[in-house]
Amino acid sequence: MDEILGFHPHYDVVVTLGGLALAYRYLTTRIARKVLPAGTVAATRRQRSQFYGGLALMFLVSSWPIHDIGEQSLFTFHMIEHLVIALIGAPLLLLGLPRWLAGFLIHKPREIQLLKAVSHPVVGFAFFNLVLAGLHWPQIIDLMVTVPWIHFGVHATLFTSAILMWMPVISPHPAVARLKPPGAMMYLFAQSLVPTIPSAFLIFGNTPLYRHYAEAPKLWGWDPMTDQAVAGVLMKLGGGFLLWSVITVIWFRWYQQERKWDALEQHLREPV
Repeated sequence: MDEILGFHPHYDVVVTLGGLALAYRYLTTRIARKVLPAGTVAATRRQRSQFYGGLALMFLVSSWPIHDIGEQSLFTFHMIEHLVIALIGAPLLLLGLPRWLAGFLIHKPREIQLLKAVSHPVVGFAFFNLVLAGLHWPQIIDLMVTVPWIHFGVHATLFTSAILMWMPVISPHPAVARLKPPGAMMYLFAQSLVPTIPSAFLIFGNTPLYRHYAEAPKLWGWDPMTDQAVAGVLMKLGGGFLLWSVITVIWFRWYQQERKWDALEQHLREPV
């Protein structure tokens, strides 16, 4: 147990996320002064908080102790890491990216054409769920937790697919239009249904799906089947809660917007 709970630094995570933080700061300070008109705000306080907050949360779940427990003992913690990367970290980074910066990073015609293609709702939805399904395939899981560079590569693929999945809803790029509120809500509703299938295998399975977690030492007296079932419940209910939270926010904003338009229309119809 000491090997699991003992501190282990993860330099790949520090370099990757630290590099993104430094790049964001450089782009929103030095580069912004060169490409934006004087006095223009490069990134609002809220955008900075969202971007750095997303990085901080991904660092938290991808480092000791959560990552180590998820890799060496409990699949539930591995599931927490996946949910945070895909459903919290990725959208926060998109929300924290100013429109001018997204346009600056991807501005060539071929780049924009490719971005539009991969950010299409059907493509983003299909790619993300394909990655999600593959990610929970027993052979992939057993390989991830035994080969560090494959683990890192799979998480990078999950993050990339999550970015594409969220693009139709919160795209920061001027060339990629966001879905209208009804379309965005339907899109996220469909996304909340898909994990039902893999989570059902985890919750209602009669035998452990993953050899690594069946044989791994368990913390706090958990047995493999309990760990697997809790991970499945977390995947379905936890992921669903996050997606439905976003749907709720979109609905209330849409409702407020419609009320403003109705009030304006009524005002314009009033006799002078």
